[in-house]
Amino acid sequence: MIGQEDPSKTERATQKRRDKQREEGNVAKGQEIPKVMTLLAGVLTLRFMIGFYSDQFTEIYRWTFLEAINFQVDKPMAYALFAWGLKKMALLVVPFMLVLALVAFLSLRLQVGSLWTTKPLEPKFGKLFNIMSGIKKLMLSPDALLKLGKSLLQAMAVAIAPYIVIRQELPNLLPLFHSNVQGILAFIVTVGYRMVCYALIPMLLIAVADLVYERWNYEEQIKMTKDEIKDERKQAEGDPKIKQKQRQKMMEVMASRMFQDIPKADVVITNPTHYAVALQYDPLKAPAPLVLAKGVNKVAERIKEVARENSIPIEENRPLAQALYKQVEIGETIPEELFQAVAAILAKLEKFKRRR
Repeated sequence: MIGQEDPSKTERATQKRRDKQREEGNVAKGQEIPKVMTLLAGVLTLRFMIGFYSDQFTEIYRWTFLEAINFQVDKPMAYALFAWGLKKMALLVVPFMLVLALVAFLSLRLQVGSLWTTKPLEPKFGKLFNIMSGIKKLMLSPDALLKLGKSLLQAMAVAIAPYIVIRQELPNLLPLFHSNVQGILAFIVTVGYRMVCYALIPMLLIAVADLVYERWNYEEQIKMTKDEIKDERKQAEGDPKIKQKQRQKMMEVMASRMFQDIPKADVVITNPTHYAVALQYDPLKAPAPLVLAKGVNKVAERIKEVARENSIPIEENRPLAQALYKQVEIGETIPEELFQAVAAILAKLEKFKRRR
């Protein structure tokens, strides 16, 4: 599927969306890069190990045509021949296969990083019951046309490369009539190496273009709508409505505790209508008066009601009430600059007159 069919998905995918896609094995990777790199690694391995392979095959042919005639077959010799043949096959195949496996692994690892998941291998039974839709996507989708075009270009590269090389080597074919076996083999190997190199150049360009396209197409496919991003943020940060309810409940709990502490107050200082601050002074608890409760408007009215119910004095002092409300939190002692004003009010109270 080329690009993004849903026009509402205009936002780049978030990291959470990318991680989720990665867990499911959906990552941006070029399918042609591992093929081309593996083929290139195989060609280079053969190019630099040609001498080693030549020595090994020469030894095998020499034994086959010169020494095998006089070979006496018995159990010990048969075992030795089996072990010798197994060793030769391992020397010829194992290094070559290890190089190919390592290059294939690295070409994928460098594209997608560290990723181990079996989810892409899990059967998706839902798709089995929608065969016609799958066939339609396979035959008529833009992706299928792109893959077809890519395969045709690769086939052309593989077909044209031998034609170009053979046409260039036509003048060198007749002199091979006078060459020995080694000369003919060297010519065949050299020409074959050139053919593969000529074919690899356009295949490598196709693989790079395929990688760029796959990365772009992947980014398009995982794009998100603005609503999806908002929902993800709500999940990460918490729903604002739920947070507001939690905050409201917390405030209710704090208000309940605050009203429970008001009967312990010695005086309530008011604005007189907008502000109310309940103070308690007990030298055994704190060196300065404590603010037990404070509030404005309705909360202030409720503080004054509780104070009246518990016969707590209410003193009107507009600037002091405002200063206490703005500067001191519930449970804190009043600042030093308000000591004198508060002390003047406390000194009027019967409770502190009896103490004096």
